[in-house]
Amino acid sequence: MLQLLRFDPTRLLWAALASLVWLPSQVAAAGFLEGVQLDDDIRAAITSRDPARLTRQGARLEHGEGIARNADGAVSLYCLAARMGHADAQYALGWMYANGRGVARNDALAAAWFQRSAGSRDKHSQRMLRRLGAQPQFPARCLLSNGTEMLPPLISEPRPSRARIAYWVRQLAPQAGIDPNVVLAMIQVESGFNPQARSPKNARGLMQLLPRTARRFGTMNEWDPLDNIRGGIAYMEWLLAQFGGNMRLSLAGYNAGEGAVRKYKGIPPYKETQHYVKVIYRICQKARAGKYRFFKPNSAGAKHLAKDLALLTKPGGSPPQLATCTG
Repeated sequence: MLQLLRFDPTRLLWAALASLVWLPSQVAAAGFLEGVQLDDDIRAAITSRDPARLTRQGARLEHGEGIARNADGAVSLYCLAARMGHADAQYALGWMYANGRGVARNDALAAAWFQRSAGSRDKHSQRMLRRLGAQPQFPARCLLSNGTEMLPPLISEPRPSRARIAYWVRQLAPQAGIDPNVVLAMIQVESGFNPQARSPKNARGLMQLLPRTARRFGTMNEWDPLDNIRGGIAYMEWLLAQFGGNMRLSLAGYNAGEGAVRKYKGIPPYKETQHYVKVIYRICQKARAGKYRFFKPNSAGAKHLAKDLALLTKPGGSPPQLATCTG
């Protein structure tokens, strides 16, 4: 168990990787180095926390030097070093995206990484920026070959800030096909962002999970904030599947139970449930319109998380179709 006096995302990232490095299946489950052959040099680079060593091992994976070539592995190791400010790793990521080396070519993303490296007065990056003629239009991100993003692992903490909770939800909810604004509105109504909230009916935590519901959807400790959110999102994902993607019925099922929704063939005639659905919709719609904030942007937690929150900003294109509060 990690015992840290002060939250430090970089340190926690490394601690998480260090604890996983000898367990390749768990590394894959965490979203890092999936399908990558982990030899002793790669393991040593990860545990060393040395960005130069990580960059060298990333180059081995990119070029297949003494190990099977793996573009996603290269991106992952370069990304770890680049997020610590290592200019060579930032340049290497820019080069991969500029040339489509095992990943989709993306000139704007390449420019974002070259700009990072150029900030360290790297002449090669400055030259590549001029050659590309592309403007970085979004934060530098680490996209894998399938288009998904390599994000820092989510590490729970007992007293997360509202910004931290929002970061977790913004990463997890889209994976379940749900608009994060829906889940954040639920947390606001269910617990007021209090991880220790307990209802008279013994519903617990941020998303007010009953112990039997928590176990049903994989949450083993409903008092753990991150585990609680995962269980609540999993329950909502299941409800949406049960009710054909109907968000109002799914919210009603979350509040009153899916059995009550089936019994009444719609939102049950319970004042609490009907009010619950209306309030969730109102908050969610305001949040989508930029008229409601779940945390203060100038709060200490938000400032600390500014870079991590920016990682979730998607570049261009059409956003994924998420179940939301518009219908």
